[in-house]
Formats: sequence, structure tokens, C-alpha cells
Amino acid sequence: MNKDQIKDLIERRLPKAGLVDTALKGVQLFRVTEAMPCVPAVYEPTVVAILSGSKEAVLEGEHHVYGSDKYLLCPMTLPVEAGTPLASKDDPLLGVVITLEPRMMRELTMEIEAAAGGNKQLRDGAPSALALASWDSGFTQALLRLLDLLDNPVELEVLGQGRMRELCYAVLMGEAGASARRAFGVGNEIARTIDYVSNHLNEKVTIDDMADHVGMSRAVFHRRFKEATTMSPIQFVKSMRLNNAAMKIAEGKTVSEAAWDVGYQSSSQFSREFKRMYGQSPRQWSHAAQGPERMA
Repeated sequence: MNKDQIKDLIERRLPKAGLVDTALKGVQLFRVTEAMPCVPAVYEPTVVAILSGSKEAVLEGEHHVYGSDKYLLCPMTLPVEAGTPLASKDDPLLGVVITLEPRMMRELTMEIEAAAGGNKQLRDGAPSALALASWDSGFTQALLRLLDLLDNPVELEVLGQGRMRELCYAVLMGEAGASARRAFGVGNEIARTIDYVSNHLNEKVTIDDMADHVGMSRAVFHRRFKEATTMSPIQFVKSMRLNNAAMKIAEGKTVSEAAWDVGYQSSSQFSREFKRMYGQSPRQWSHAAQGPERMA
């Protein structure tokens, strides 16, 4: 029943296709009514919950297809490909995107671990760069309580932060909780490295720079980074740069502007690496991207 209420709430606020911000900071609603192939995107730490239809995210060749039975957790900034290959007017994709506030997630993670008395089981587990989790009752009720605030501006102002905290707690304690706690817990070296890379995309960043940033040896850092993201550090930096460039081109920047913005000083090298990753040149991508608006 709670899911039906959430779906009705989204349909009421979004009768036509689009992606809209809400009065709740970091919360967006979306409706997609046409199929869109997977295209380069950069996911921030985010939860994506689908109420009808299905969505797809691809990371290093691994396809994550999810609908109303699972929500997606992306606990760190990642270069992915994302799309809605099955959306249509008769079967629209409806959902909500919630951007996770790192400080809130870190504080909650530390409180959970302190309350658990250093329970090793809470800290361990196999983290995943992208994790799918079942809609348990805690998550479903927390999401409904959060979105219900949209009907009452006073309650939204007074209770908004508390309800968002409740939702973040549900994520941390849910099926994808191990991945979330690993990303936001005390030993979150990989997440901190990703923040560092994201803020220095237009500069030369080496494995040694990244390893030094978190005080690890090169070998240990390389192994732990790949375990967390499925990519080597150099692959990750290259994917982040190329995905960001592809998004900038789709937004209307020239190929040379996009290349420069993400740290390429050689346009020929940029074009070569872009084509190797996406199967078409930046200019071909530019023409193809001028179609209908896409929602990553």
C-alpha cells in the first residue's frame, strides 16, 4: 500500500515527462515516456527508487536492471552508462532520485557503529560500487514519510532534515547497508580518493598522487580501489574524464571545450580515447546527442 501511495504522489506532481526538483533539497521526481539507450553519465552518491517501469545502469560492462522491486544505491561518485531502454507512454518510468548528503551519511554511520559496539559484522561484508536493495518496510515507510512533507510547507521546513535522516538510516540498515557503511564509514579512503579525483579532473592525477592522498602504498591502494569500484585507478580517472566530457558535449559545449575542461591538452588523444570507449568520434556523439533530452 505504501508504494501505491508514493506512486500516486509522483503521478500527481508530474503528469508529464520530465525531471523536476522538489522543495526537499536533493530530492527529484522523474517520469520518462520514451525508450532511451544507455549513455555516459556520472552518478553522485545517490539512491534511485522506481515505482513503475525499469531503469538500467552499466558499470564496467556489468548491467544493473532494476524496477519497483529493488532500489539502486550508488554510494560514491562513479562514471556509468545509464538509460531507460523499455520506457514508453503506455508503460512510463516513474521514480525518485535522492542525493545523499555525505556529512549526514558519515555521522549516521559512525553513530550506528558506535551503538553496535564495534560489531565486526556491521563493518564487514562485500561492498559493491552499485548495489541493489529490496524495498524493506523501513525504506518504504521512510520514503513515504519524506515525500509526504511536500504537501505541507510548514512540516517540510520543520521536519525535512529529520525525515531525510530517517531515510538515510533505512538505507544504511537495509540490504545495501554494507556498501553504504563502507563508503561513509571511518575507513572510507576510496570514497575520499574519488572526491579528490572529481575535484581535480582537469589536472594530471597519478596513482601515486591518489595513494599518497590516503596514506597507502601504491600496491595496496590499487587493490582496494579496484575491489570498491571494479576499475583500476587509471581506468576510473579516464572514465570520469570521458563521461564528463560526453555530458558537456550533450549540453552544447564544443568538442575542444569539453576536452579542455576535463584535462585533455591533446584533442587528437581525446578523440582517440573517446572513440575507443564509445565507438564513435566526439563529433559523431555530438550530433547523436542533439536528440530528445535524456535523463541519466
